[in-house]
Amino acid sequence: MKYAFNIYGDESARDSATPEQQQQMAEAYGVVTQEMHDKGVFVAGEGLYPTGTATTVRVREGDQDVTDGPFAETKEQLGGFYVLDVKDLDEAIEWAAKIPGSQFGGVEIRPVMVFDEAGNLVEEATA
Repeated sequence: MKYAFNIYGDESARDSATPEQQQQMAEAYGVVTQEMHDKGVFVAGEGLYPTGTATTVRVREGDQDVTDGPFAETKEQLGGFYVLDVKDLDEAIEWAAKIPGSQFGGVEIRPVMVFDEAGNLVEEATA
């Protein structure tokens, strides 16, 4: 079962971290990402630039509206994600707890919908 791990945290905390703290965080992510690879569960994962670099696109009745910045103001922002292929939600929770961002923000786990080439759903969540 594939799960998306959306990593949320306070951007201002990341911005105010010392270079040493930033290096420690980068190393912690490197360790957990390598473990994901070693265990054969890693599918994808990336960090994201801050929300100030975001562009939001909305189309309503054929009209396109493009705005700078995030869609909503929140206390925590999406800072990155992983997609892992694990056996069940229990294993997904174990991995989420290893992600460094879970110590300062939160990691949202969501099942990934898998489709075949014709667009048919082939894998449904088994919560």
